[in-house]
Amino acid sequence: MFHDLPVWAYLLLTLFLTHLTIISVTVFLHRHQAHRALDLHPLMSHIFRFWLWLSTGMVTREWVAVHRKHHAKVETEADPHSPTQHGIIKVLTEGTELYRQEAAQPATLEKYGHQTPDDWLERHIYIPYSSLGIGLMLLLNVVLFGAPGLTIWAVQMLWIPLFAAGVINGLGHWCGYRNFESADASTNILPLGVFIGGEELHNNHHAFAGAARFSNKWYEFDLGWFYIRLLSGLRLAHVRRLAPVPHFDHDKQTIDLDTVQAIISNRLHIMAVYARTVVGQVYKEEASAASRRARRLLRRGRRYLTRHEFLLDANALHNLEQVFANSDRLRQVYELKQQLQQLWLQKSATRESLLGDLQSWCRQAEATGICALQEFAAALRAYTRPPTRQPA
Repeated sequence: MFHDLPVWAYLLLTLFLTHLTIISVTVFLHRHQAHRALDLHPLMSHIFRFWLWLSTGMVTREWVAVHRKHHAKVETEADPHSPTQHGIIKVLTEGTELYRQEAAQPATLEKYGHQTPDDWLERHIYIPYSSLGIGLMLLLNVVLFGAPGLTIWAVQMLWIPLFAAGVINGLGHWCGYRNFESADASTNILPLGVFIGGEELHNNHHAFAGAARFSNKWYEFDLGWFYIRLLSGLRLAHVRRLAPVPHFDHDKQTIDLDTVQAIISNRLHIMAVYARTVVGQVYKEEASAASRRARRLLRRGRRYLTRHEFLLDANALHNLEQVFANSDRLRQVYELKQQLQQLWLQKSATRESLLGDLQSWCRQAEATGICALQEFAAALRAYTRPPTRQPA
């Protein structure tokens, strides 16, 4: 039917078909099924499921289970595809094999594969005949596009193993930038999440796994979120959760229970502010006043001052000690950062005890005489819970 198209048309067609697969993975499998960040209309949900059966042969329950286990066991030996455990080369080149090995574990499917499709089609077509879909895709491509259809099909079959199992699971935990110091090695590969549907913003996702939108900064763009908004406008999707947004009441003069709840809810945002306005500022002051040798030692440990302690190895700890040996102010800033983080790690603490701990922390910060710390402590009291939406 379309056997004599120019080369550029086949290229565009290939990009379009692979793009459909990427959007199906990020919107349906990832945000809807794995994290329940949005609801999809049953018709739309099945269109995604059918396309994934044709273009990848993936089983929804298996993908969801492996991904949920990745979040639950991130960067540990039980993580199905962590570059820190398996090495970046292995994840990039054998990511699909790592996925298949974990998907073949009945215990993983039982524990993490709940609330996934279990209808007649899933039980009798999609699961037992997962390879049939990609066979039909090959037949359709050849019938529609002739010999070039073979190449298009081959690219389709490589697309998810390369970009999802390799790039996202590999580079997304190996290189890039971090907006939030989550307890894992996740990174944002690029601020423009276009090529792989917003999955480039992987650190944002790990920081707020239940959020339907992956972009967080003004300069970031999440193409998957664009499609979710489009589906929402057509009443084919409903967003359930977004990342928390800090709210402020600058008229507040004291830290109260409302402040405590707001700070715990926005803890990753707050630690990002601490890294920028306190650690960053004090580091600049110390580096500008240090000798050449001391400045060199400070530079070696700079990146570890804000990194989550989960990611610090022996070399990082050694560099931090060298920083502290040359700057007592940076030691104070670092120790107070650790103490602040302990507030939301106290699982059994009452709200009243947390309030007392936060007030005590602020007094310690103010007593250091470090201007950036004092300003940060004073700014904490402005945090407040979002206003309650009044019923219509």
